Amino acid sequence: MEEIIFLGTGNATVKDCYNTCFAIKNLNEYVLVDAGGGNGILKQLDLANISLNQIHHMIITHCHTDHILGAIWVYRMIATQILQGTYSGDFYIYCHDEAATTLKTILELTLVNKMVGLLDNRIFIKEVTHLQTCIINHLPFTFFDIHSTKMKQFGFYILEGNQKLTCLGDEPCDESCLDYVKDSTWLLCEAFCLYDQRDIFKPYEKHHSTAKDASILANQQNVKNLVLYHTEEKNLKNRKELYTQEAKQYFKGNVYVPNDLDVITIS
Repeated sequence: MEEIIFLGTGNATVKDCYNTCFAIKNLNEYVLVDAGGGNGILKQLDLANISLNQIHHMIITHCHTDHILGAIWVYRMIATQILQGTYSGDFYIYCHDEAATTLKTILELTLVNKMVGLLDNRIFIKEVTHLQTCIINHLPFTFFDIHSTKMKQFGFYILEGNQKLTCLGDEPCDESCLDYVKDSTWLLCEAFCLYDQRDIFKPYEKHHSTAKDASILANQQNVKNLVLYHTEEKNLKNRKELYTQEAKQYFKGNVYVPNDLDVITIS
């Protein structure tokens, strides 16, 4: 693992930043994790200077619009390049069974036959199961069911040497997942809003956390570096400062509150 490039950091309804998604760089290739809610992902990739020819693997955590619809555009553009002979190699999409079914349905309903016909030819949807480990771009991704209260969703962790990176998706950590979080070098965790603004944004009604909640979790589980994302955007201008300030009250490690296109070095 070398870097995480945050292509988007906002929740589902943001307008002034992009929906939460990111790319993990390793050996000059990128694993794309979710793709936001539309073709804005294409602009974000351009701004991050990431070529589609550097993406041969994508993970879809769940089927909410702000995570899966951008994947349709990534598929479409890679399919176009394959048909034009400008994309080298194959493209792999990793997701659980429900996301695989949804993805295939949307593709069949919205794309032309020659693009859909690349499925199981040059483009492969790989269904993953709870606690399955897949080597993706030379990294061991272990997927786990986060036991979502809304829709089936998988997180994952990567163990490489003395580094452990854990992605909890975009919901609070279920007790059954604490072992996957424990002793993480890096924890990627949603923080829908500040705790003192919970009455405004109502995170708990939406099955989300506050910066305070995420920080308490990270501190209890001996996390070294906490990354907060999937936030509201009303505090966007001062988000980094405000969320870091709140998190630091409850977490003794390093806190990162990235803006869109920020890069965190993790090697």
